[in-house]
Amino acid sequence: MNADLVLTELMAVLASRLPKAGGDPDSSYVAKLYAKGPDAFLKKIGEEATELVMAAKDQNHQAIVNETADLWFHTLVALNYYDVNPKEIFAELAKRQGISGLVEKASRPQS
Repeated sequence: MNADLVLTELMAVLASRLPKAGGDPDSSYVAKLYAKGPDAFLKKIGEEATELVMAAKDQNHQAIVNETADLWFHTLVALNYYDVNPKEIFAELAKRQGISGLVEKASRPQS
């Protein structure tokens, strides 16, 4: 399995489901989420994150895998909607490599 290929293909499918690309809410789950607006897929991200937490608390390996896949999927739906390329996320993670998490967090602007 080539993770780059999976991600590239998935992002292309998600892009094809956007309303501007003609995504049909009657035949596509993702197009339906997009048609409902950000609240729909942002709510799903919250739900999936909670389900992942519960799977981890239960130490259920397969449920952790499944819920992480659901969380990542819905996160990719959001990234696509907001025109954020996952490569930007990987670049940010790469930039943080080798830096203490405490140091990195302290260097962020206060919000």
